[in-house]
Amino acid sequence: MINIVEIKARSNNQEKIRDILLLKHAICKGTDHQVDTYFRVQKGRLKLREGDIENNLIHYHRENKEGPKLSSVTLYRSEPDSSLKKVLTEANGILVVVDKIREIYFIDNVKFHIDVVQELGTFIEIEAIDETGIRGNDELLKQCEFYLDLFGISKHDLVSVSYSDLLMQKVN
Repeated sequence: MINIVEIKARSNNQEKIRDILLLKHAICKGTDHQVDTYFRVQKGRLKLREGDIENNLIHYHRENKEGPKLSSVTLYRSEPDSSLKKVLTEANGILVVVDKIREIYFIDNVKFHIDVVQELGTFIEIEAIDETGIRGNDELLKQCEFYLDLFGISKHDLVSVSYSDLLMQKVN
């Protein structure tokens, strides 16, 4: 189980954020076209991420609230083009599919996503990650808040729900 404190915000300042990340010597992992297929499950969220850089089956629990929020994540690294998607679709059914272009950056244990999400627009995500249990949730929260301030993200731009929820709200 991995603990993550994360924020998601609408952003029209992609260039400014990218420049700040580069000034802070962030490591750029590249730009990934990711398709996240969310499956129907009884608890939490289950998604299969298919990309050129990241391919994972991800099960997570996270409360829907604006600002930094804690996620408990179980991650399974999957192989591209495996039969996993077919098995999960047959067993659970598809809830929604999120298609995005994602730039991925790291500074130490903090991961940054600059996203362009089909049908939704542009976003920034900040994930302070604790894979070992050493950092603790308070430190992760402080890291998220630091970068929120550094990037000049206003409370008005914070998003409380996942991309999947935003897409389903558009449909309903």
